[in-house]
Amino acid sequence: MSGRGSHITTTHLITGGAGFIGSHLAEALIGRGDSVVVVDNLATGRLSNLEGVIEHPNLRFVQGTVLDALMVDELMHDCDTVVHLAAATGVPLIVQQPSHSFTHNLRSSRTVIEAAHRYKRRLLLASSSEVYGKNAEVPLAENANRVLGSPIIARWAYSIAKAVEEIIAYAYHRERGLDVTVMRLFNTVGPRQNREIGTVIARLARQAVAGEPLTVFGDGSQTRCFCHVHDVVDAIVRLLDSSDGTGEAYNIGGLEEISVYDLARRVLDLAEPLPGARATKPGIQLVPYDTAYGPGFEDMQRRLPDLSKIEALTGWQPTTTLDEILAEALAKTAGELKVESELVALALERQRAR
Repeated sequence: MSGRGSHITTTHLITGGAGFIGSHLAEALIGRGDSVVVVDNLATGRLSNLEGVIEHPNLRFVQGTVLDALMVDELMHDCDTVVHLAAATGVPLIVQQPSHSFTHNLRSSRTVIEAAHRYKRRLLLASSSEVYGKNAEVPLAENANRVLGSPIIARWAYSIAKAVEEIIAYAYHRERGLDVTVMRLFNTVGPRQNREIGTVIARLARQAVAGEPLTVFGDGSQTRCFCHVHDVVDAIVRLLDSSDGTGEAYNIGGLEEISVYDLARRVLDLAEPLPGARATKPGIQLVPYDTAYGPGFEDMQRRLPDLSKIEALTGWQPTTTLDEILAEALAKTAGELKVESELVALALERQRAR
């Protein structure tokens, strides 16, 4: 097993660093004494995600898009490593705006890759389990075949874009010596996740706590595994610190495979609806894919990673269980809904007082 390299204080550029994963990564790197430059256009990221470190002297925040080649060039010049997390993500966005998501992801990654090569910076490139497509021969190893649907189906635009980004990165590594490592992320979940981009656990938790029917798309037999963001950040930091792994791809994800229908049942078992919600726990409502996403939608039936490669390199394995993930999501959702209901009650009271 290759060991982790000794840590030297460095300056890291994190694209999409005000987003879900990026903000947690910024906190972890600053927490160990490194400096971080965050660039984010705040389309899906939020400054509030960085509130714990925004005033820290080791953090610099830049609002901008990684499509701005000049800005990326200037920031890359001042940093030692770059973690490229910025991307157009979320199944609803991909299905509704395939042209935007496809071109945005390709252009932004090409800009970052070229700048990293120009200044000889180490690059960690975020990819996705989506690159495996409909390959159901799990667990999915990094050298597994890609099985995709027709290019007519907008669902596969993201998968194709991430695969092309990887291809460009590997080409720069082989032909020009770019020090790049690809991270294939599988269903990361946890605090600060934007439920508006189609995250299943956040949606189910909110419905359960509100006493509403839990919506499961398709027949619910599709399986997923979930990895807590703190475990994902630990894996990213280990890859950053590793002296090996350049020119390679590594899966990062959870190990407990569960069908989406069984996930909904487990959420129901763990959830306590807020006072005022339905007296009895709601059931599960199946929603056809065509209704949820439009005609012709296709999904990945199974998505479970083989983690032996990253474990061999860094010793990493996820530590947070699915029940712990769900308990955290339900507690967070209950707190949010309680605040929302209190605000609504206060607004009604003020209206009546007028």
